[in-house]
Amino acid sequence: MSGPLPHWCEQTCVVCPGQQLGPGQFDVVDRPGPEFAYRPDVGWRATADGVAVCVHPFRVGLPPGRYASAGAPVPVQAPRPTPTPQALELPADVVDLEGWLVAVLRDAPAEQIFTAVARAERLAAERFGAKHAVAALRRVLSVELTSR
Repeated sequence: MSGPLPHWCEQTCVVCPGQQLGPGQFDVVDRPGPEFAYRPDVGWRATADGVAVCVHPFRVGLPPGRYASAGAPVPVQAPRPTPTPQALELPADVVDLEGWLVAVLRDAPAEQIFTAVARAERLAAERFGAKHAVAALRRVLSVELTSR
């Protein structure tokens, strides 16, 4: 498949290369970092040499791998990756807020989901303001709660 998988448009960040590229056309790493800077000119994160990068494997549903840069085979079926401890740390950049919220919700046991949402909302609002926190929560909750 050369284009994005249909479910990627709902499950990935708006700045994920999975919104426009198909499997194998971008690398997947386990977390954001300065070496994968967001590039507004292309609309996603990329390596220094321009390879598109998804920084949330638990959202795109692929394990970390150098699919585009090294030709690693895309697994046909793989268990959905779980959020890493680093993914559960509140990000410094608002562009990573949705990914963090997804990680928090996927890490929370079902009986603690409401507590996790309340805590995440409070922390996100403290760092990024209520407007950004509520907007990100609306986008994330509409997908995450229906998939539980």
